[in-house]
Amino acid sequence: MLIIQLILEFFKAGLFAIGGGLATIPFLYEMSYKYGWFSIDTLTTMIAISESTPGPMGVNMATYVGTNLMGIGGGIITTLSLVAPSIIVICIIAKMLTKFRENKLIQSVFCGLRPAVVALIMAACSGIFISALFVNGFTLSLKGINWIHVVIFAGLLLVYFWKKPHPILVIVATGVLGVLLNL
Repeated sequence: MLIIQLILEFFKAGLFAIGGGLATIPFLYEMSYKYGWFSIDTLTTMIAISESTPGPMGVNMATYVGTNLMGIGGGIITTLSLVAPSIIVICIIAKMLTKFRENKLIQSVFCGLRPAVVALIMAACSGIFISALFVNGFTLSLKGINWIHVVIFAGLLLVYFWKKPHPILVIVATGVLGVLLNL
């Protein structure tokens, strides 16, 4: 049953995606391969849309997947499934906040989780990176590289580290550039 799978997968993502919206990417990447609910190219598009629309990225992507698969009701269910673990954990933590904050064991757990979360995000991002810059997956052939995307990526990376433009400006400028390049 699709609805049960959606609830379980997004609840699991919400429970273990420690670190925010980007931490949901590895879970979505796995869903793409495990269930075929969307392609890696669609995941790349979802990330772009989720980053450029208001609201938390993970919630936006959950809503997109649910709505795409089951309509508005599916979007609501996947969104609630993703945020439910956070609400439960926050309610529990709120009761024990001072003990939780001062607990050395808990601090040690989070110290270990931080690099693990970054590694998971980087692993998922590498797949998205390859999908965005290579025509048919990673290849050592120069023909397989989408050079326009590489130039946009490299240029934007340089501009971003040099000038740090506002994300809205980046999104609008690259969207306009994409339209101009595809005319």
